[in-house]
Amino acid sequence: MSKSENIDNTSNELIFGSANPNAIEVKDLRKTYTGKKIIKEVKAVDGISFSINKGEIFGLLGPNGAGKTTIINILCGLINQTEGDAFVGGYDVKKDLSKIKELIGVCPQQAAIYQYLNAKENIELFGNLYLVKKEEINKRMKGFLDLLGLSEASNRKAKKYSGGMLRQLNLIIALISDPPILFLDEPTVGMDPRVRRTTWKFINSLKETNKTIVLTTHYIEEAEALCDRVAIIDYGKLVAIGPPKELIEKHDCKNLEEVFLKITGRRILEGI
Repeated sequence: MSKSENIDNTSNELIFGSANPNAIEVKDLRKTYTGKKIIKEVKAVDGISFSINKGEIFGLLGPNGAGKTTIINILCGLINQTEGDAFVGGYDVKKDLSKIKELIGVCPQQAAIYQYLNAKENIELFGNLYLVKKEEINKRMKGFLDLLGLSEASNRKAKKYSGGMLRQLNLIIALISDPPILFLDEPTVGMDPRVRRTTWKFINSLKETNKTIVLTTHYIEEAEALCDRVAIIDYGKLVAIGPPKELIEKHDCKNLEEVFLKITGRRILEGI
């Protein structure tokens, strides 16, 4: 049995907004924060452009404060860009946000979990909010819980979960509507190495369902293990983009941490 057989493999066949092969496009994206309480203008995202192919795991790699989460928030419609354009599934985030919301699943940095419900109750609740049929919720829930090793703890209240378990549950909730595009914002922060490896294996298995995954991380090994391509972000700017192996070879380095250090003069883990 292949690893994907435990996952509902009938991925959403929602029609994208154009025939463009890219799942996501970002063109000269900028987000600037100003105001009376801000002493100096802050350029959180400073003229970034990239595209993401359908079915690709694409990583946004950089230290805290680099602009990774800001980009995710713009693409999900949580905040508005100052300048530039962004398209998700062919739809403009400024004009077609309701259509974009039908295409995406979001796993935010902070787990959106009801602490006094158990795992199954949380998953069922969000599945119902997404209007997923009960039999589909149960089928997907069982597969996800099994693959992430949460089945035995699925009747335990979420308030008794570890930080890593909460993040895994958050990931399942993001997937319960079977979205073709998935945003994972630092999905393995706080996980111990064993749970992190299990989660990596799970995320990688999602490629077999042809999902497009945007992953933010500051873990070098995570980006190298999961991503088809990475965009290395620093101070709101795109400093490098490409497959991890190619970037490492191009800059004659041992890993992406060395690539980042060579390009920027500082380490990705600075400020974390």
